Amino acid sequence: MDPATARIPVRSHRQAMDWSLVLVSQGIETAIEQGADGTGWGLLVARQDYQHALRALRQYHLENRGWPWQQPVFRPGLLFDWGSLAWVLLVGLFFWLDVHGNLQSVGIMDGAAVAHGQWWRLFTAIWLHADLAHLATNAALGLVLLGLAMGHYGTGPGLLAAYLAGAGGNLVAGLLSLQTHRSLGASGMVMGSLGLLAVQSFSLWRQTPHSRKLIFSGVCGGVMLFVLLALTPGTDVVAHLGGFVCGLLLGVLLNLVPAIAHKPGANVLSGMVFALLVVLPWWLAVRGAAH
Repeated sequence: MDPATARIPVRSHRQAMDWSLVLVSQGIETAIEQGADGTGWGLLVARQDYQHALRALRQYHLENRGWPWQQPVFRPGLLFDWGSLAWVLLVGLFFWLDVHGNLQSVGIMDGAAVAHGQWWRLFTAIWLHADLAHLATNAALGLVLLGLAMGHYGTGPGLLAAYLAGAGGNLVAGLLSLQTHRSLGASGMVMGSLGLLAVQSFSLWRQTPHSRKLIFSGVCGGVMLFVLLALTPGTDVVAHLGGFVCGLLLGVLLNLVPAIAHKPGANVLSGMVFALLVVLPWWLAVRGAAH
């Protein structure tokens, strides 16, 4: 072995790939090496980076303990957060409540009502759907896209960011339609999740030689998926676009602090804010209807 390098042993080739991505994200160049006898894998790093690499891997191990609902998919380092299934169930619950209680009259996105102070409709409209087919489409896409966004940004921050992007999409649609906009559905939040995913490589900015290429490729891929999924005739294209753009902006901000994804405090706080932004708008909507 080159005396200028140090070797970090790993259990398998898959773990070597995972750890290599962790180290690259910290600006540490690595090479994956297999033992001379065909068994045993290791990571080669520059000797001066050895202690830094060990600290980074130790922190990675600590931050990823106790998150069983996040599972690697497709490729090493890409996580899917099954917490998005809870969101799907919550959307289904609101659909059931709407069928039996006509929530649309108090919760639908109405640009004129929002302009007169009913800001909560930006959020309540996300939970309402016109029919079962509308619900099924958003739930299926949301399960996948939101799950991937939560896997990358953290359960709480990813969920909250996508939710805010959905509300932002409703706001953009309301502003651009001169207050005549009326809509409902979680598609803006789903497109917000897509926007978050499109800029997930932004954290590599200036850390690797090919970072700009990765970021550009990710954004282009997100735009192509947006065109395929969100420009269906008869849908609220403006709200879709607003949600996607808001997701891009929020994703850039979150990527400036990538460590937040696995901090328990940040996840708990984000979850509490999300819950508040679900309960409070609906409380205001129902209270307003009662008066």
